[in-house]
Amino acid sequence: MKAHTRETQSTMTPEKSLRYLKEGNKRFQNNLKANRNLLEQVNDTSEGQFPFATILSCIDSRVSAELVFDQGLGDIFSVRIAGNFINEDILGSMEFACKLAGTKLIVVLGHTSCGAIKGACDDAKLGNLTTMLSKIKPAVNAISEPKEADKRNSANLEFVDAVSAKNVLLSIDRIKAESQVLSEMHEDGEIMIVGAMYNIQDGSVKFYE
Repeated sequence: MKAHTRETQSTMTPEKSLRYLKEGNKRFQNNLKANRNLLEQVNDTSEGQFPFATILSCIDSRVSAELVFDQGLGDIFSVRIAGNFINEDILGSMEFACKLAGTKLIVVLGHTSCGAIKGACDDAKLGNLTTMLSKIKPAVNAISEPKEADKRNSANLEFVDAVSAKNVLLSIDRIKAESQVLSEMHEDGEIMIVGAMYNIQDGSVKFYE
């Protein structure tokens, strides 16, 4: 499989881009990697890159977007931060990726048993981590059940995963509300903005469409 070129990128639509990621995840789950020569892709992308998707994911070592979607060099922009939340710098990166570099799809990818989400659920305090986790607290507060305080913590994985899913959806809301560039591209059908959840147990990705 060759690296994307300006010509192949131009044939990608938001829908086709999403299908490519779904097909890549199926290959990943079945341990059937696409046939790529990565060193050849290094050479092919040395003078330019033409990715088709931008993926915001957690820094978790188990959730590499290139691996779980079976993509090669030059295929996707990968934005990673603990808890896959949105801030001004990430929005700027996404605006560059879509408006200037031509990607057709934004995916906010959460995952099960997320450590950052667990920290926010437990109201963890540690240096700069305290401020970072505060950005995830709106997702914690948005989950009304269970009401019992002793069940609203990292020991309750069902609660943790519910917060993770809500955090993905709130991040999408922030992209649309805080980036006029991306919001207009989305409304005009130039890009899609979707959420997804990676399951660390079986390697599957569930998309929220």
